[in-house]
Amino acid sequence: MKLNKRLILISAAIGIGVILIVMFVVSSFKISPGLEKVSGIKRDIPSNTARAEIKTITEWYEAVGTVRPHTEIRIEAQVTAQVTDVKVNHGDKVEKNQLLVVLDSRQFLSRLDQAREGLKIANAAKKKASQAKISAQAAMSEAASAYKRTKTYFESQAATAQDLEQSESAFLQAQAGLNQAEESLTATAAGIRHAEEVIKEAEFALEYTKIKAPETGEVLKRLVEPGDLALPGKPLVILQASGALRLEANVREGMISQIGPGTKLQASIDPQDDNIDVTVEEIVPYADPETRTFIVKVSLPMDIGLYPGMYGKLLIPVEEVRIVAIPQSAVKQIGQLELVSVKVDEIWTIRYIKTGKKIDGLVEVLSGLSGNEIIGLEG
Repeated sequence: MKLNKRLILISAAIGIGVILIVMFVVSSFKISPGLEKVSGIKRDIPSNTARAEIKTITEWYEAVGTVRPHTEIRIEAQVTAQVTDVKVNHGDKVEKNQLLVVLDSRQFLSRLDQAREGLKIANAAKKKASQAKISAQAAMSEAASAYKRTKTYFESQAATAQDLEQSESAFLQAQAGLNQAEESLTATAAGIRHAEEVIKEAEFALEYTKIKAPETGEVLKRLVEPGDLALPGKPLVILQASGALRLEANVREGMISQIGPGTKLQASIDPQDDNIDVTVEEIVPYADPETRTFIVKVSLPMDIGLYPGMYGKLLIPVEEVRIVAIPQSAVKQIGQLELVSVKVDEIWTIRYIKTGKKIDGLVEVLSGLSGNEIIGLEG
């Protein structure tokens, strides 16, 4: 018995709640004498009207992406050394060949001094070898003349066979000495060239301790501080080269066959209000095995207030669809309810609708209207 009473009380409470909600909805509309009446709900006659349109629109696939520099340069060290100074900070504008990072150069200066000392030694050895060659040439010339005379004397029986043999031996020794001197001179010349190459390498290494900007641009990231150890392959500064940005979006594999390099599309970039015309530059020919998406890179116009790291969407057309659309000002929002005034047989009534996308001042009506209805505008 008590249970039945409780059920009766709960039902009564629910009924009262429904009545209150209806009264709230009805009271939200203006009521005054001379109003038209439909189903017990009175509604002002709107002063401005419009017609529900049937429009053909393009359905878009939205691929989420990020704005990135068209050219992003990773500045790395070419030698291993300690960082002594960093000349730039995040957001700094830099010119081509501007000094960015300074490394400890002491070991490279020492190596250069040693290389230069090696060149001096090689030059001294060459000078000594040149003098030895001159002496060997003189000895060779003298031995050749003596051998020639002895041979003449021998033919006229003025010299013995032993004299000729001794003269020939001296000549051959002088010739061997000259050959040896020439080889030594050639070796010293090679030593000089090697020393010069070592100097060049030492100069290059020393120059690598002054890391400069390869292009004019802007510093995106500063990744080192004085005292850090710079290593080849370890980025020190990330630089954005001057020029246009681009959007890198992740496009699902089912859509990738519809686009290619040169395809004209649209992109939506926060905080831009309007869509931007873009062109596909590159499609990375590798799908992410986890997300089944491809990276598509599209060029963005210059000087439109965009910055690297911004959120963006690449819009790819899917199909043409027909929708019912009405002005946004025709919709009255009450909590979660969406209402419009509709003229039916010269009488204005209230109708519940469900809306979808907003399109150029209009709103898509998903249910509640079929198109061509006359509707009232709020305000």
